Amino acid sequence: MSTTADTDAAAPGEHPPARRARPLPPRAEQVSARDRWLPIGIAVASTVVVFGGLARVITASPTWPAIRAQFFDVDEMLAALPQVWAGFLVNMRIWAVSLVLIAVAGLGVAILRSLPGPWMAPVRVAAVVYVDLLRGMPALLLVLLFGLGVPALDIPGLPSGRLFWGTTALVLGYAAYTSDVYRAGMQAVHDGQRAAAKSLGLTEWQILRHAIVPQAIRNVTPALLNLAVALQKDVALLSVIGVREAVREAQIYTSRTFNFSSMVTATLLFLLATVPLARFTDRVARRDQERRLQRTR
Repeated sequence: MSTTADTDAAAPGEHPPARRARPLPPRAEQVSARDRWLPIGIAVASTVVVFGGLARVITASPTWPAIRAQFFDVDEMLAALPQVWAGFLVNMRIWAVSLVLIAVAGLGVAILRSLPGPWMAPVRVAAVVYVDLLRGMPALLLVLLFGLGVPALDIPGLPSGRLFWGTTALVLGYAAYTSDVYRAGMQAVHDGQRAAAKSLGLTEWQILRHAIVPQAIRNVTPALLNLAVALQKDVALLSVIGVREAVREAQIYTSRTFNFSSMVTATLLFLLATVPLARFTDRVARRDQERRLQRTR
């Protein structure tokens, strides 16, 4: 009984085929100490030179002593710290509550804009009008309209607090931006995901919940974190309607002492909150980029 010969077997009278050697893994490149530390040294030296030169130019100004006394008086900064810190805690509470509300409202608007079918046309139009109006209005104008205008209407049953309506203005404005970020993430999900979910018999809501929205959120997480950084600073806009947050407390202290060092104290507190969040955002964006590169390989 004859059998088929192996395609790699040599025919009678021929030399057997040579086996292909597996490629060796690439050797790690040896980097000399000079090549490793020289770029770091150049970067440190250039940074010191640039910022040292700027500091020299600023401090050489004849008005620098007066500026330092008015804006960078350490004693005044420490004296204003308890009052400004109490206002800063108000900022952080408003920020934390607004983040949750914005995330939910923005996702809801994005889902409404993505609903298919002619029966959902009025809902889609309403969502588009909301996004266009709120996204096109300056945040300061929104805070003034809601924080001062709505309480002045004195509508029975509605809250009249400026803190409530100022926070509402921030939530409505940022929800419009956030909905577009969510929508971009939902559109980035491949159409094959929706088709595969439909083939399994899932409804439109189930497709959004289990297939589209989770992937969209993962795609736009870096952009959402950038909005969170911007929101943390824009909470200070509530000071224009009298909410006693960090900036407002600094203004009150300045009106008593005629010294602006309290403003620098508020600035430092904002930096302590935003800089770590910004660095975390950069790290998440970098990891997201690495994940996408691995997926394309």
